[in-house]
Amino acid sequence: MTSQPQPATGAGPAAARPLDIAYSPCPNDTFVFEAWAHGRVPGAPGLDVTFADIDITNGMAERGEFDILKVSYAVLPYVLDEYALLPCGGALGRGCGPLVLTKEAGTDLTGRTVAVPSERSTAYLLFRLWAAEMVPGGVGEIVVLPFHEIMPAVRDGKVDAGLVIHEARFTYQNYGLHCLADMGAHWESTTGLPIPLGAIIAKRSLGAETLRLLADAARTSVRMAWDDPEVSRPYVLEHSQEMDPAVADQHIGLYVNEFTADLGEDGYAAVRGLLTRAAAEGLVPPLRHDALRSA
Repeated sequence: MTSQPQPATGAGPAAARPLDIAYSPCPNDTFVFEAWAHGRVPGAPGLDVTFADIDITNGMAERGEFDILKVSYAVLPYVLDEYALLPCGGALGRGCGPLVLTKEAGTDLTGRTVAVPSERSTAYLLFRLWAAEMVPGGVGEIVVLPFHEIMPAVRDGKVDAGLVIHEARFTYQNYGLHCLADMGAHWESTTGLPIPLGAIIAKRSLGAETLRLLADAARTSVRMAWDDPEVSRPYVLEHSQEMDPAVADQHIGLYVNEFTADLGEDGYAAVRGLLTRAAAEGLVPPLRHDALRSA
């Protein structure tokens, strides 16, 4: 993944101006948005695409930048006055949660240094909920690193543990690392709900009609990708930083699922459950009862 925004262009027939959107270069995002970014979704607004890591897009949302953003669900309590949660296009699922990796199996994290991809990330929120229960003595220093630097930092002993997401589930053994804990497995076992990871948000000032149009466009884009995955493959591999195509396919298979097409009751319950628990622990501000409404 990149650590700085990288502009790209997309075209579309329906908007008076292209809408600014930022999402990650990870395979799940490029797979979901490929058809829309290239102007193949009928009636969809055009897009001006910027690629950026999740820590950067979370900051963009807090500063009110961009019309549409892929962000961590953990940032929603800070941005929902200005942005609306779209009911599709994001990443939720089962068996796809963040992992805590260590160089030595069974490492006690009490007082240890842990690298994380963002302090506003859903991964970090899940980690803090897990650590409150499983590391009663408390972890030590938290260090924010770009996603792609975390596993090398653990391997090289620069940090004691790393919280990783996405394709690291399939590649951490290549770094000689051990999975100490699976945040998703812990979440699922304690709640029975899917794991809410990444959300698509859009500015409320665009208006209710445009927000519905954006949701329809995201839903159509992902269904077009499912219908003919080979069309999106060049775009996915171009931005996945030389990722093995088989790993990219695993990544897409895990993170692009029925919740991407529509959050549904279980998806919304998972989001509310995560943010309610986190608020109860004082980790995020409480949500208003209607905060997840799109318009």
